[in-house]
Amino acid sequence: MQLFIKGGKWLNIIGEKFYEKRKSHYLNLIKKQQKVISTMSTIRFIIFFAGILITSFLYTKKYVYLSISSFLVFLILFVFIVTLHRKVKKNKNYAVVISKINDNSAKRFNGKWKEFSDSGKEFIDDNHNYSSDLDIFGKGSLFQWINTSNTYFGREKLKASLSSCSKNIGKIRKRQEAIRELSKKLKWRQKFEAEGKVIHEKIKDPAPMIEIAKSRNPLYTNIGFILMFKILPLVTCSMIVLHFTTKNVSRSVPLALIALQIFLLIPKAGQRFRSLGVVYEFKNSIKIYDKMIKLIEKEKFNSTHLTKLKSNLINDKNTASKQIVKLVKLCDSISQRRNSMYIIINILFLWDYQCMFALEKWKNECGDDLGKWINTIGEFEELCSLSIINHDYPKWCIPKITEDELVFEAFKMAHPLLGDKGVNNNLIMRKPSTIGLITGSNMSGKSTLLRTSGINLVLAYSGSAVCAESFCCSMMEIYTCMRVSDNLEKNISSFYAELLKIKNIVKASKEKKEIFFLLDEIFKGTNSLDRHMGAKVLINSLSKEKTLGLVSTHDLELGDLQEESNNKIKNYHFREYYKNNQIYFDYKLQNGISKTRNALYLMKMAGIEIKNDMYN
Repeated sequence: MQLFIKGGKWLNIIGEKFYEKRKSHYLNLIKKQQKVISTMSTIRFIIFFAGILITSFLYTKKYVYLSISSFLVFLILFVFIVTLHRKVKKNKNYAVVISKINDNSAKRFNGKWKEFSDSGKEFIDDNHNYSSDLDIFGKGSLFQWINTSNTYFGREKLKASLSSCSKNIGKIRKRQEAIRELSKKLKWRQKFEAEGKVIHEKIKDPAPMIEIAKSRNPLYTNIGFILMFKILPLVTCSMIVLHFTTKNVSRSVPLALIALQIFLLIPKAGQRFRSLGVVYEFKNSIKIYDKMIKLIEKEKFNSTHLTKLKSNLINDKNTASKQIVKLVKLCDSISQRRNSMYIIINILFLWDYQCMFALEKWKNECGDDLGKWINTIGEFEELCSLSIINHDYPKWCIPKITEDELVFEAFKMAHPLLGDKGVNNNLIMRKPSTIGLITGSNMSGKSTLLRTSGINLVLAYSGSAVCAESFCCSMMEIYTCMRVSDNLEKNISSFYAELLKIKNIVKASKEKKEIFFLLDEIFKGTNSLDRHMGAKVLINSLSKEKTLGLVSTHDLELGDLQEESNNKIKNYHFREYYKNNQIYFDYKLQNGISKTRNALYLMKMAGIEIKNDMYN
């Protein structure tokens, strides 16, 4: 799917062609299906028109039995064609969705994935320990790149795995196994994703439906109460029929019974309306859950984590799919409440009560399991999203999570969101050298390296593959202080906002937590002397705790910390070179302190006049 070439770039041509080929296959299938649909529409019309003509002709010629036989034959043919027509249209809709899925997969390779509508922008939290600085959510984010979840819980699960990293090594290893297995099930994953996309509406938070499913109302399970409300409509309808067909039943009898049933519909009408209304509101979502659950139940899984998740869909009585089919049918019954004849139906059959009886029966059988089923679907969606990385980038490595203290070792590591533009670097941090101090010119790659380290660590803890040839890390909490800006609403300056972030890092380190921190140009909002002193004190303080981290700076004097700390703090730098009066960067991490500056040169390139003696 992908090749690794000299210079650190990942070649994506093979992967893009793979998905383009699948997309073309489904587009050709759609064209064929559209032709079939058009042909069947014509056949439907011919059968309908021919049926009317032939049946009418036979009837006018007094061939009664032949006309009836003709009507039945053409009716059966018409129903058969209509059923087949619907099936082909349904298959076409799936083909359209899967074609779009493959188109999106190709866009992940060619860099057009930033066009995806779901960026997870509602998950952006400027106060989070790292998500804003590492582009986890929002436009151009990790979430936007990999998310294929369609359900509410699926998106929430993916958000959680990217923003609240697991601290359990055993759990991460099980997730790695599960994601690796799902990465090999491309067709199944695309079908699973397609089921969530077929109904074109956003699946709501299922909490109200889950709450209804868990609630109980003993009134609607009382046998005597149920019998009375099932027998009464039968008696009423019988009296109506007898009144119109015989002279033995007075009009007052069915009218009295109808009046009684209207009266019976009044008590607790609001409660029934709310309960049935919630079920109806989630009708389409429940139908989607039904399809997705069936796909999970039919598929065989080998990994421990996936097998355990699948077991959530089986209880003592039955499988989730069989139980949720009952709920789908119940939703269809409840949907009669939207019928224009609903008032009459409700009065004659006490329809709201019949629906409540069926709903309460379903709730008693498996209502407590609904939340678990929907949650399981969400977990599968989240793992499927992460498995895209393993499938599309087989040369990326599965990280080793070690129980050793404070370890970060990466070889040929690049930023996963940069695609072919990414440049790989080696970065090794473990005791005694626990802090890397990175110097270098403007635009040389310091901030990118920090984000590269952080986002790959997030992927490692999620159970996914990482953008590196090899990657080993210990369990650490991630903290960053990189993007800081003024908050006018809270009357907070960028400098104070930076202090608040640093305060959180220092606090966590004092609590003896194992921390991985990323600090980009700290204390830039103050004068050079205070910036230098503050940075020096902070770095020395963090080096004495259970911390591992990177600090980027333009303050070359901080390079003295390596010797002063007895190599606990290690110097790195990025360099640039000049050619034909142009500046170039190789974005390769080097040992030692930077020896070059380029700010004045860049100012000159921007048109700002710089005196030669100043520049030289």
